[in-house]
Amino acid sequence: MQFARHIPFIHLLGAELLRFEDGESEIALEIRDQLNNSWHVAHGGVIMTLLDVAMAHATRTPRKPEEGPDPRGVVTIEMKTTFMRPAQGRITCIGRLLHRSAALAFCEGTVFNAAGERLAHATGTFKFLSGLPAGGRRIQSPDASD
Repeated sequence: MQFARHIPFIHLLGAELLRFEDGESEIALEIRDQLNNSWHVAHGGVIMTLLDVAMAHATRTPRKPEEGPDPRGVVTIEMKTTFMRPAQGRITCIGRLLHRSAALAFCEGTVFNAAGERLAHATGTFKFLSGLPAGGRRIQSPDASD
């Protein structure tokens, strides 16, 4: 299964989209040495990225089975993360859409290890933006002139 949007960083991490339906997404990742911190467990930034992407994908799942993903882009407005256990080996993250309005989506996400233990949990608020095409947008420096 392919991610709803091309996200170079998530591909660099090696994440795999397992599920994208009914207000939920599920992403798996094998933690390898390059993704570890100095304690030899997954760096918190890797875990937060997985939570962020899983929740963002949950916002865009089709409202009805016959529809495609929401075509709008989303940006993270706020995210709170709690780390419970260190992450090693293969982990999965489930993102869940809790509520969606015309402009905002409220989500939660949980990361699990292979034994099904909770490793981290997050809540997040996302804003829908129609103006973000799949290729992104050009950000101009303040001193640039056009």
